[in-house]
Amino acid sequence: MKFTIEAVCISGKKGVQKYEVSEITLIKDFGIDNDAHAGKWHRQVSFLAGEEIDKMKAKGLSLKSGAFGENIVTRGIDWTKVSVGGKIRIGDAELEVTQIGKECKTPCAIYYAAGECIMPEKGIFAKVLKGGVIHAHNSGDYHI
Repeated sequence: MKFTIEAVCISGKKGVQKYEVSEITLIKDFGIDNDAHAGKWHRQVSFLAGEEIDKMKAKGLSLKSGAFGENIVTRGIDWTKVSVGGKIRIGDAELEVTQIGKECKTPCAIYYAAGECIMPEKGIFAKVLKGGVIHAHNSGDYHI
């Protein structure tokens, strides 16, 4: 499945909205350089479909990329068809899907700022298998 990268985002702290940057550097077995979620764990990079963000905007929310804490906003991939273990390639980088959705124990700053959070149901999480630089408007492939 082919898709496009609409935006790439980072933050220095967990639990807050991320901000858009022109590019991100993925580091093997670590995540995104200068992002709070980087580290030796299974949720190094998060994806969210731009189409899902559009649905929230249609409810009247004013949102920027990164509003839900996502690192990579995509267009053109149906993330409901993705499964744990699937491979994502973007340029030279390769990632493996490790988790679909997440549990939020208490509302975080994202919930209060955006009014609702869709990452628990719509977020896709991955670990970096091969590093690389990703820019907005790059294209990617998903392989089962």
